[in-house]
Amino acid sequence: MLDRFNRFLDRLSDYLVHRKGLLPILGLILVVSNLVVQFFPNSWLAETDILLHLGIIVAIIGFLLAWAL
Repeated sequence: MLDRFNRFLDRLSDYLVHRKGLLPILGLILVVSNLVVQFFPNSWLAETDILLHLGIIVAIIGFLLAWAL
């Protein structure tokens, strides 16, 4: 189990080392999509702002990983 997780992390870091801006851009897309969802007032996504929170978390993790790699 731990060996599979280590291999997964190795493959993920090898993939992200060449695409350092992928996660921050994905986070930005989530934040902008939250802005679009706000125009639909009766939706669950608009009330909870889940896309905004996920976008900010993904972008921060992306910046931290880009800085570390």
